[in-house]
Amino acid sequence: MPLPASATPQTPVPAHGEHAARAGSSARAPGRCWALVPCAGVGERAGAALPKQYADVAGEPILRHTLRALAALPQLQGTLVVLSPHDEHFEARVPQHAFDRRWLARVGGATRAASVAAGLAALRERGAEDLDWVLVHDAARCLLQPAWVQRLIDAVADDAVGGLLALPVADTVKCEEGSARVEQTIPRDRLWLAQTPQMFRLALLQRALAQAGAQVTDEASAVEALGLRPLLVPGAWENLKITWPADFALAERLLATR
Repeated sequence: MPLPASATPQTPVPAHGEHAARAGSSARAPGRCWALVPCAGVGERAGAALPKQYADVAGEPILRHTLRALAALPQLQGTLVVLSPHDEHFEARVPQHAFDRRWLARVGGATRAASVAAGLAALRERGAEDLDWVLVHDAARCLLQPAWVQRLIDAVADDAVGGLLALPVADTVKCEEGSARVEQTIPRDRLWLAQTPQMFRLALLQRALAQAGAQVTDEASAVEALGLRPLLVPGAWENLKITWPADFALAERLLATR
């Protein structure tokens, strides 16, 4: 079985000097696309015996479904998987023929932000440059479809900031007081649920993560902290993140309908 196109290492290209990292200068600038999959978490809420990205859904580990979707996008220069330095599962759960080990980086940290920041540095070592786009995607969003990623790329390619897949909130939203009782109802008119991939230029995202610190839970939050406004690109309800035990069965049913 041939290697996925996005898992074939590219020849590093020479740096072209210091590119401007300010979002305004990024608009309409050329840039290649890379994918980065942070995969250093343990997924305690999922209740699986293994870290959830290695648990099976529809007969294969969650991570394999995710990587297969990204491999179907020929414009990606490479897909980098960021593992914990202590990961003992990847080689056993993802066969050699399914993913090129040269695109593994065992530099994951204690938080998502730390893993992504380390992954961005590893992408630079593989030839990525300041103005290249990086699409950060959750390993546990294994129902991803290439068409959704393509929609994001098309929408964000000329944007000055970057953007993310997201869904407008359809349900009524309640805020609790701290004891499982409602404190207030929050208007949902302008609320969206963030998904991934989230797509930003490499230099901008590095700067945003460096300033925001380790507590941000997604890349868009770090960019927002710079005073910028990422573009919201409509995603899909099926692009769910497997988080709770019941999510495994739901993912199984959805995959069975494809």
